[in-house]
Amino acid sequence: MTTEAEPSGTEIGPHADEPHSPSTSSLLNWLRAAVLGANDGIVSVAGLVMGVAGATDSRHTIFVAGLAGLVAGALSMAAGEYVSVSTQRDTEQALLAKERRELEEEPDEELAELAGLYMEKGLSEDTARQVALELTSHDALAAHAEVELGIDPDALTNPWQAALASMLAFTIGALLPMLMILLPQAWRVGATAVSVAIALALTGFLSARFAEADVRRAIIRNIAGGVLAMAVTYLIGDLVGGRIV
Repeated sequence: MTTEAEPSGTEIGPHADEPHSPSTSSLLNWLRAAVLGANDGIVSVAGLVMGVAGATDSRHTIFVAGLAGLVAGALSMAAGEYVSVSTQRDTEQALLAKERRELEEEPDEELAELAGLYMEKGLSEDTARQVALELTSHDALAAHAEVELGIDPDALTNPWQAALASMLAFTIGALLPMLMILLPQAWRVGATAVSVAIALALTGFLSARFAEADVRRAIIRNIAGGVLAMAVTYLIGDLVGGRIV
């Protein structure tokens, strides 16, 4: 009686068409942030220019308001992202410094802790200890940072990159409603609303794909939020336009 042989020639490592690397994860995070930044630019500037368009027919006034909203929003996004990511990076560096100090002062205790963490993941005691020993001999800090802290010491977040990416994404998203609202008066409101809805459908689709969420629900939610923002600001602009000096 023969037994089924295990597949031969299979190489150890990730699938060729399914890479699992820090760079891939980082890229997805940046893409997700860019989509969200563009979405913010579309909605906020669309709401602003629609509100002004409801109050006045002056193309120059609408353009100035839209430009001010674009610049202020882009700089605000960049500053907020820089502060947020800088705080995150400072926290990561502080945690790594603490871990580095513990490895120097208590190497045996840290080795036992690492083995215990792998046992919690399902490895047997002997296997967990062997894995901990081999990883510690290779790069003790990286091993502890990954398992204990969920941090890659070689891929800390960069606040300047985050700020620039956020600012550019917001600006690109904001350009669409700002340019569409400059069309002739008979077309500007309708064309802006339609183009913004299409753009929001695209960002909703992309954000759902990155998050592996329901695409249809994300698109509907995105469009509904943007259309509501434009409708409310336009109505407010129309109501107060010419009534406040």
